[in-house]
Amino acid sequence: MKKMFTSALATGALLLAVGFSAPAMAAEDAAAPAAAPAAEAVVVVTETQTTAPAAAPAAPAAPEVVLNTGDTAWMLTSTMLVILMTIPGLALFYGGLGRSKNMLSVLMQVFVIFSTITVLWCLYGYSLVFADGGSFVGTFGKLFLNGIKPDTLSGSIPEYVFVAFQSTFAAITCALIVGAFAERMKFAAVLAFSILWFTFSYIPVAHMVWAPTGLLFADGALDFAGGTVVHINAGVAGLVGAYMVGKRIGFGKEAMPPHSLTLTMVGASLLWVGWFGFNAGSALGANPIAGLAFINTILATGAATLAWITTESMLKGKASMLGAASGAVAGLVGITPAAGFVGPMGSIVLGLIVGAVCVWGVSGLKRLLGADDAFDVFGVHGVGGIVGAILTGVLAAPSFGGTGAADFSIAHQVMVQFKAVLITVVWTAVVAFIIYKLVDLVIGLRVSDEAEREGLDITSHGETAYHS
Repeated sequence: MKKMFTSALATGALLLAVGFSAPAMAAEDAAAPAAAPAAEAVVVVTETQTTAPAAAPAAPAAPEVVLNTGDTAWMLTSTMLVILMTIPGLALFYGGLGRSKNMLSVLMQVFVIFSTITVLWCLYGYSLVFADGGSFVGTFGKLFLNGIKPDTLSGSIPEYVFVAFQSTFAAITCALIVGAFAERMKFAAVLAFSILWFTFSYIPVAHMVWAPTGLLFADGALDFAGGTVVHINAGVAGLVGAYMVGKRIGFGKEAMPPHSLTLTMVGASLLWVGWFGFNAGSALGANPIAGLAFINTILATGAATLAWITTESMLKGKASMLGAASGAVAGLVGITPAAGFVGPMGSIVLGLIVGAVCVWGVSGLKRLLGADDAFDVFGVHGVGGIVGAILTGVLAAPSFGGTGAADFSIAHQVMVQFKAVLITVVWTAVVAFIIYKLVDLVIGLRVSDEAEREGLDITSHGETAYHS
């Protein structure tokens, strides 16, 4: 390096010496001819490319961001798939788990929450999550989708498509919570809670995890499609709600079996189909990572289903349809944070672990907590999300077939994942507690005992799902 630097100095000195030793008239004569070719070069370059090499090499231009129709088509499809997994998927899954007298109330809550949150997302949610900002929340720079036009791009897709895709994530997260306090909460209270929780819990957590300026994003937390943002966030809020609203009348004393496991199975199947948009769509394009997330969503879900019914058979002597459906959902939840980071074999391992752990989550842990989490929102989404988030830090390692870099450190990444889980749990628990208290003071959380006994279909909505 020292020799090169010395050589360059010597060359420069030689050139300076030659320049100063030339006669002044020669310098003037040389200047005149030099101008003409330069002018000619400009004209020629515009007419033909054959003289382009004569011009000085231009600096490499930044890659132009252009619309990719394949990516756009896939993202439009993914958005529709996530809508499918919410309405009717989640609605039917939850509805079948409830008692027949509350079927329509569950469908109504999921349907209207989805409608409300998608609107609020476009009014202010998108801006507060993705419009720059600090560590905890974005800015109002894109309030009411300000500045976004049909030809505005987000990566290789129209930004409107990205807005729509992300709106479905916000909506299903709020709808998931319904399963924890189903069959006993006022409809107005459900909507009020959903709006406030979306504003003060979902938005900050989504920004922290997915926005480049977010606290957990900067830490390097891995959450491909919403293990922390969606499932842990909703699961913990649901558990707090189960405590705050209180147990259903007769809980622990009367049998409260699902009124239609047929509908629950249909709902679980729609969830599985829609989850391909949820996970593979989070690659934000029709690309290799979308393919990886797609196959992982198949394998982890299948493995979790098998793990659940095997564990159930060992504990109870029989494998149930409810267990199979619950195992599938547990697998979907577990693979969500890891879908684009782990290999296919890693997804199978993850699914087997999550499926078995979530059996404990809806049985032993549920009894230990003593809460009436009606449809096991925390036992499946909370527990499954936590296990999936932590295992992502392990299975993303190249040694396990993951997509992590060559210098990937399992110990470091697991600590980062644990921090993300802890912050999410604490944040949503505190926010949810405050909001439940506020709604209880203003509206009241719970329907009357008489209304609960008669059923929310008639008392809250004046109609019934079934006629004898």
